[in-house]
Amino acid sequence: MDKSAAQFFELIDRLGNLIRVNLRAAGGQRGLQPVHLQALIYLSNANRYSNTPQALAEYLGLTKGTVSQSLLLLHRRELIDRQDDASDKRLVRLVLTESGTQLLKEILLLPEWTQVVTRIAPQRNKIALAVLKELLLALQLGAGNRSFGVCNTCQLNLHEGPRSYRCGLTGEKLSLPDTRMICREHQPRQKSRR
Repeated sequence: MDKSAAQFFELIDRLGNLIRVNLRAAGGQRGLQPVHLQALIYLSNANRYSNTPQALAEYLGLTKGTVSQSLLLLHRRELIDRQDDASDKRLVRLVLTESGTQLLKEILLLPEWTQVVTRIAPQRNKIALAVLKELLLALQLGAGNRSFGVCNTCQLNLHEGPRSYRCGLTGEKLSLPDTRMICREHQPRQKSRR
């Protein structure tokens, strides 16, 4: 393995471990596993095209069975609600309940990250984020996975005017808050060649 690739892998693995330890601690106080909190976090950021059990399973990289069991527990605890899709009766939409939203507000996920990140120079922060986003996207697409990017970074997000957006895939109008959500159908913008 290339030395820099090994260093990236080791650092990201260690960061991932810190996140899992924090999720375990935060969830353990409430009888929840890390996967339950990851599902709630995803659903709090997923748009109306991406809040299905199938999309959640793809995002987390888990089997439908594992996700199904997690969703049953979250539903029993009244942290999520399952709603039939208005236009496609085969689909179930998952939405956070008020209790689920409140739980996420109460859980301080890695508060020390905020303190540490604010001490890093803004330009270095920007570079680090760009490198990590590029790495994530390359690994996702290289493995044939969806990118699950934010709507406003998608090539299908059509900016029609001041605060006016439309999805190029569905043709539906998008609100400004919609454009800040994670989308399963995300298609990364092509970088312009110079």
